Amino acid sequence: MENTKTIGRFELTALIVGATIGSGIFGISSDLANAAAPGPAILGWLIVGLGVWCLIASLNHLLVRHPKQDAGIFAYAGLVFGPLGEFISGWAYWLASWLGNLAFATIAMSALGTFWPVFKGGQNLPSILLAILLTIIFTVIVSYGVETTALLNLLGTITKLIPLLIFVVFAILAFHWPTFIHNFWGLAKSNDNPTLSIYHQVKNSLMVMMWLFMGVESASVMAHRAKRHHDAVAASFGGWLILLVVYLLVSLLPYGVMTRSQLAGAAQPAMGTILSQLVGPWGAALISTGLIISVLVAWLSWTMLPAEAFLMMEKDQVLPRAFGRLNSHRAPTFGLWVTAIVQCLFLFSLLFTTYAYRFAYTLGTAAGLIVYFFVGLDQIKDSLQEHDYGQLMIGILLTIFELLSLALAGWRQVMVLSLSLLPGFLIYWQARRLHKQRLTKGEWLTMALISILAVVSLILILNKTIPIE
Repeated sequence: MENTKTIGRFELTALIVGATIGSGIFGISSDLANAAAPGPAILGWLIVGLGVWCLIASLNHLLVRHPKQDAGIFAYAGLVFGPLGEFISGWAYWLASWLGNLAFATIAMSALGTFWPVFKGGQNLPSILLAILLTIIFTVIVSYGVETTALLNLLGTITKLIPLLIFVVFAILAFHWPTFIHNFWGLAKSNDNPTLSIYHQVKNSLMVMMWLFMGVESASVMAHRAKRHHDAVAASFGGWLILLVVYLLVSLLPYGVMTRSQLAGAAQPAMGTILSQLVGPWGAALISTGLIISVLVAWLSWTMLPAEAFLMMEKDQVLPRAFGRLNSHRAPTFGLWVTAIVQCLFLFSLLFTTYAYRFAYTLGTAAGLIVYFFVGLDQIKDSLQEHDYGQLMIGILLTIFELLSLALAGWRQVMVLSLSLLPGFLIYWQARRLHKQRLTKGEWLTMALISILAVVSLILILNKTIPIE
């Protein structure tokens, strides 16, 4: 049988960095300055860095403990809650993956508007047609094999890091220590920034930071294609470290270049505004180019990952067999094109309303956090069974971090997510029937309770208690 374990450590590391660094990093300077002063921001990064480290450590521990469960991040939910748990986690991961691409599409088209005004705003007809064309192109590229896609992602990731490196170099050269430590904790009264407690500043900064790590689990999702499981483990920690260092430099150095009020009011992408003040107009053009490359590389990565989710879910018999169908390049073509079609339909809806995009963003945010929450629960269960109290502590910290993240995101996102599970339950029922498996009473009860929650969510949306516009 042909070996499919062909993705190496460097490609996996690049996949993590490429999938995780999207558009948010180019605006983090302004977003973070609006949320916190330098001191609370540093505390926020320590908390988020620890929380993401716990996620990586848990995924790697579970990968080593259950090597046959290399479907990764969503398969572990099945070890705790059975096949339905794996399906819910995998379905949520699929949603988070392709819904994020809608944001990439809009932002990429808007950035192109810097050079070609016809794309200005990112939601007009030319923008949407180009976004649909790119969706199809990326799907075709991935259909020629994920190994080829991984190589392109590696080259694209290196390219996208160049503008960030240039920004960091000029920010270091312009760094002014007195500016950085002025009102370091944000407690001095100011007319330009609200005076909040350190706690509230840290809390606000967490809401800005934690979304920047979506995609850090990519090596776990692709572990079944890694040359060695150890490559996936090493890539996970390597990717986490690269991301944390890049985010710290890009977000904290500007506090020593401009005042907090200046950063908070900077036009987006804030990184371009800062660099243009340091080096002139070419700085803004460089960052806009970097933004476009960054988004396109992330978009390519997130074209591959949802189809891989479908492939591994079918392997565990929680999706119909069609979702596991591979072409001659070992790419899951059915899952790829199903995902592409759904994305294109959502993109067309942007012609008539902005609701679809915001609704999609709400779903994607909640979906990713729920997937991570399942990992924490399985880490706790596995560690208790093995009496490994060090790993148990990691699982507890991860679970607390994800609960905190869900609380910060708000209950509305979780409610809206329940609606998306309704069509998924029909597919799950069909999969179990085709695999000659009957649904248990517990599964029927779980689906009934979630369906009731979905009906309540729909009512709350219709009466605008849950705004999705």
